[in-house]
Amino acid sequence: MNLKGRDLLRILDFNEEELRLMLDTAKRLKKLKHEHKNHKVFPLKNIAILFEKTSTRTRCSFEVAGYDLGMGVTYLDPTGSQMGHKESIADTARVLERFYDGIEFRGFEQKTVDELAQYSSVPVWNGLTDYCHPTQALADFMTIEEHFGELKGLTIAFVGDTRNNVANSLMAMSAKMGVNFIACGPEDLHPAEDVVQECAPVAEKNGSTITVTNDVNDLNGKVDAIFTDVWLSMGEDKDKWGERITLLKPYRVTMEMMNNAKPTTVFLHPLPSFHDLNTTVGKEIGEKFDLTEMEVTDEVFNSERSLVFEEAENRMHTIKSVMFLTLYDKEEQNEEHYNEF
Repeated sequence: MNLKGRDLLRILDFNEEELRLMLDTAKRLKKLKHEHKNHKVFPLKNIAILFEKTSTRTRCSFEVAGYDLGMGVTYLDPTGSQMGHKESIADTARVLERFYDGIEFRGFEQKTVDELAQYSSVPVWNGLTDYCHPTQALADFMTIEEHFGELKGLTIAFVGDTRNNVANSLMAMSAKMGVNFIACGPEDLHPAEDVVQECAPVAEKNGSTITVTNDVNDLNGKVDAIFTDVWLSMGEDKDKWGERITLLKPYRVTMEMMNNAKPTTVFLHPLPSFHDLNTTVGKEIGEKFDLTEMEVTDEVFNSERSLVFEEAENRMHTIKSVMFLTLYDKEEQNEEHYNEF
């Protein structure tokens, strides 16, 4: 199976075997990293990472993964390029492909990363858009597979704003990998109908189900992993905090919810999380709305059932896997390092 030259724009662009290859390669790369083994297979390659939205995990994952593979990495924030300001996205893509072997984009509109891929001859990787977050879904599935030992037959739930980018990619990944998916949140924040309609037949083909509900009791006794995310995403109007808190407070992940799901249920979150008041934003919103925690309680976040930091580390390994698989040409590279895989 050869993924060289492929873009990573959305999970549904890949079949189960290709996604399995990404996960298995990530596991091998993680082992090499933990064993401190050299895997700098790309000493002559360079990548550009373009950020409209700031990030801790995505930037660090792409940078460290790139360096581990031997590549040069150029980080461009919104002030670091003319893309969309004085230069079109198409022209930016055609310039960057002359300098770089791969391009990552993290920003707002899905059409931006799609257009970069359309006009670039090198692989383009989606680090996040408002529509989807494929690298997060890969890390999430790597994490739950490490914990449970398998994916087939698991049931996962995303609780809260189920129309967001993380939920969309988790639904797609579940459909592809034969995992049952439950979107649990208020009706006003249910996933877009076209997203469900696109994923449902894929899930049915792979022996799994997709359920959309507004009743947290539908999680009881059946969910292996509960996912959530912040109640207001980056770029959304801050004036919506009050409305969003009112809608989503009943969907806060508590230890009661975890215990009702299953005694073995684990918790995951893409981070950052407002599980306490130890951040500027958390403190400001908490004081304004009389909250000490938002989408998840501190008790759950810091419990032994929380896999959030394993999940964060796995962003790096899965991103490294995607870059390795979409850039690797065996004839170009050092055979000694390739044999490690």
